[in-house]
Amino acid sequence: MPEPIITIQGTAIPLDRSDVDTDQIIPAEWLKRVERTGFGEGLFGAWRKDASFPLNDKRFEDASILIAGPNFGTGSSREHAVWALTDYGFKAVISPRFGDIFRNNSTKAGLVPVQVSDEVGAALMKAVQDDPSLEIIVDIASRTVGCLKAGIEAEFPLDDFTQMRFLEGLDDIGLTLRNADAISDYEASRQPWLPRVS
Repeated sequence: MPEPIITIQGTAIPLDRSDVDTDQIIPAEWLKRVERTGFGEGLFGAWRKDASFPLNDKRFEDASILIAGPNFGTGSSREHAVWALTDYGFKAVISPRFGDIFRNNSTKAGLVPVQVSDEVGAALMKAVQDDPSLEIIVDIASRTVGCLKAGIEAEFPLDDFTQMRFLEGLDDIGLTLRNADAISDYEASRQPWLPRVS
């Protein structure tokens, strides 16, 4: 089960590209793996061959937040894209727009999708490009994102149910286990001729 996420505080990597799809996030050749770990090595695999790509820049090597351009996570529904980002060490992605399926996969895997306006996204991108040491704070409880040193603060949308999942550290299994007693009571009272869970 994931850990509760109250705030995310750390430096960021600027990925100044729009319309980044899931195949660019994790190339198809990585989809043969059967476990959910190790995908960070393939994150942005094609682009990382370029020495100037931001993930290859030592100034950003400890970043836990990715600042992306608009339309991040479009394309296929592969969960591997989210697994690659979290395995690499990202805890949040900031973008003006996300692919719907990618956003949903993110919230279920403990990666916080922080949707901001075009203006806030551009301001954060420029601030981090100018100063890689800037600290970004994503506050789940108040649904705000900001960089105090750069004078940037904004709210971001997060529905109540998803906010609760982050704050309490609940994935789909954790949500089900909250009803473990009721499930056990129901199974105990089922007719013996019905299929059973053992």
